[in-house]
Amino acid sequence: MATTARLTTSFDARSTAAEVIAGVDLTGRRAVVTGAASGIGVETARALARAGAEVTLAVRNTDTGHRTAYDIRTATGNDSVRVAPLDLTDPASVRAFSDDWQGPLHILVNNAGIMASPRTRTPQGWELQFATNHLGHFALTTALHGALAAADGARVVSVSSSGHLLSPVVFDDLHFTERPYDPWLAYAQSKTANVLFAVEAARRWADDGITANALMPGGIQTNLGRYTGDAEMAQFMAHLQTLVGEDRPLPEMSFKSVEQGAATSVLLAGSPEVEGVTGGYFEDCAEAGPHQPGTLTGVAAHALDPEAAEQLWHTSERLLA
Repeated sequence: MATTARLTTSFDARSTAAEVIAGVDLTGRRAVVTGAASGIGVETARALARAGAEVTLAVRNTDTGHRTAYDIRTATGNDSVRVAPLDLTDPASVRAFSDDWQGPLHILVNNAGIMASPRTRTPQGWELQFATNHLGHFALTTALHGALAAADGARVVSVSSSGHLLSPVVFDDLHFTERPYDPWLAYAQSKTANVLFAVEAARRWADDGITANALMPGGIQTNLGRYTGDAEMAQFMAHLQTLVGEDRPLPEMSFKSVEQGAATSVLLAGSPEVEGVTGGYFEDCAEAGPHQPGTLTGVAAHALDPEAAEQLWHTSERLLA
């Protein structure tokens, strides 16, 4: 971690992305937001555009992306909002995106993701959530390393989740070939991977002036939950009960608006209050403390383990090779 004490900011769980970026001038900065055609990705892109950044919406559905870009341009008056195709589960698509990128990249928000999907494998045999949430973003970010280094102070932001508390990265069975498939444990593993990636990228790329952080956006009702019917939610609640302890009541869950959900992403992407901070995990616009038993907040020790972070990096390189 770059800081010895837990970092707080002037913002909190109620802050919106617009409030976090108010007064910040990102003119001349170039940003990429993956999954920017829906949910908190839209609000993240909108906030960065409002601050003057040139924003690329990296999306699978370019028709939806172009409609979103038009709405953002209209709302912000910033004409420098463009769309580029990106399918994180397709290594060729990731290569095409990175090959097409020219010049420096100041902000990369790895926002796209899926949650608790049915058992699905990519053509490479990778479990879909691990492939989408981690491997695709790993491939994208490492391919764009030169552009990030050229920016002199670039920021990489990875959207994780408190779901990471449910599982470390299980290196012996990443793709659920040996154990029964559990959509929530698969999701949890991929979200732990997001944090571990930030830890290792922060270590490896410090001399390049690149910071890397991960975050929990909060509970937000978006289409990320499209796979979560009654049975899946019952399974999720059972996992949470195991996490906090069978003899403890579950903490009350609160939900944020989409604008509030994007706030921590925007903080890490553009706020001067976190300048130079790297290798951290944030929630509610502040650096999270260690996870405490009986709670659903904080960061798990397994997500900050430097040995696991290095192992994940090497494992990801081997898979993508």
